[in-house]
Amino acid sequence: MALFQAFDISASGMTAERFRMDTIAENIANVNTTRTEDRTPYRRKIVTFAEKEVTSFSRYYQNARSKFVGNGVKVSSVKEDTETDFIMEYDPSNPDADENGYVSYPNVNTVTEMTNLIDASRAYEANTTAFEAAKSIAQSGLSIGK
Repeated sequence: MALFQAFDISASGMTAERFRMDTIAENIANVNTTRTEDRTPYRRKIVTFAEKEVTSFSRYYQNARSKFVGNGVKVSSVKEDTETDFIMEYDPSNPDADENGYVSYPNVNTVTEMTNLIDASRAYEANTTAFEAAKSIAQSGLSIGK
């Protein structure tokens, strides 16, 4: 594994986790949004990751002179959670209430979102630690020649 490949892998992980944290923050911010542009309650969004193209050593060796393509992670999709039902709450005074007086609130559970936020934050920290370790190794290698 090349030194810069380690940086790229860690950086891709940090970028993906930051995007995940942004999406979780959007979910939490819209926990009480009962009407969107299409007149439905906000739907929780879920971020899915996928592995970037993996280069085997032999392929990497053969393409050593070509442009470097790093491994790591990428955001493969952001989908709305259609499996979880909206939260129905009785509030006949709400302008978004149906004919029975029930209001559909988003399918966002704050506890779940906060747990996911902690998970994303820890993954971001792990990638930061790996990046700093690779940087430290590089600096130690450069100081050997002195």
